[in-house]
Amino acid sequence: MKTALICGVSGQDGALLARLLLQRGYRVCGTSRDAQIAPLPNLYRLGIRDRVELLSMTLTDFRSVFQALTKVRPDEIYNLAGQSSVGLSFEQPVETLESNALGVLNLLEAVRFLGEPVRLYNACSSECFGETGGPADETTPFHPRSPYAVAKAAAFWEVANYREAYDLFACSGILFNHESPLRPERFVTRKVVAAACRIAAGSRERLRLGNLDVRRDWGWAPEYVDAMWRMLQQDVADDYVIATGESHGLEDFVRLAFVAVGLDWRDHTEVNPDLLRAADIRFSSGNAAKARARLGWAARLRLPEVVRLMVRAELEGGNSLAWLDAKG
Repeated sequence: MKTALICGVSGQDGALLARLLLQRGYRVCGTSRDAQIAPLPNLYRLGIRDRVELLSMTLTDFRSVFQALTKVRPDEIYNLAGQSSVGLSFEQPVETLESNALGVLNLLEAVRFLGEPVRLYNACSSECFGETGGPADETTPFHPRSPYAVAKAAAFWEVANYREAYDLFACSGILFNHESPLRPERFVTRKVVAAACRIAAGSRERLRLGNLDVRRDWGWAPEYVDAMWRMLQQDVADDYVIATGESHGLEDFVRLAFVAVGLDWRDHTEVNPDLLRAADIRFSSGNAAKARARLGWAARLRLPEVVRLMVRAELEGGNSLAWLDAKG
């Protein structure tokens, strides 16, 4: 039985990955800053809380990280932790940099000191590319346009450096946007879906959004965590772009969400200038040809299916897990 340590197990990706690894026979350990009081709603929603071993760990504290690795002795580490909101990173740039860049550095150093054949996955982000122009791949230069993207870019190069300098099995997944019903409402996709469903149920609120013209490559999160696992099963560590290859406007997402509940989005939404970011990416799309060729991975669900499944889950409530069985 392999042991996996998931840093950030309480988030969307961490919970979905924990479920996937349990299905594949892993012993799964997850970290939280304070394991005794962590609420972990996503693990409870997926019905796996009692199967995940939880321990306290703070990524920005090297001693805490090293103690956790020494205790768990993982075969695989998945780092999905850190401040993950692009918008919030403009308000909390120091926390964003420390939790993402310093946290990854502490993990790499701890693995190096441990001296065992541990495989490390680091969650990078398409935000590192900035404006992609066309579909970005692993050779596309980074041009980060937010404190979050800067932090993720730094972490990416830390991983590459330790892989080359110390021969660690460490890789980064450069993931484009990926969604599920486990997203919190501070993410625009879940905000849109939740508001559309409330309005359809009779709420008189209006959905307030920022720039509707931005275009993103949106995929289905349960598929993307499978790509993470596949990266750590390779003979040689490498970095991979994970994406659908399609780009859609936020307006498309909003329209599809309201169509799914029988409404016209234009009757219930408005643009709020206060929600515009200091700097934003107008167009983002990824080319996952390398992942398809080497990992045997390709996105199956596209934006219409993603929105439909998120709306369905919102309408059915938190007890339904039917959306997890979607195959495209």
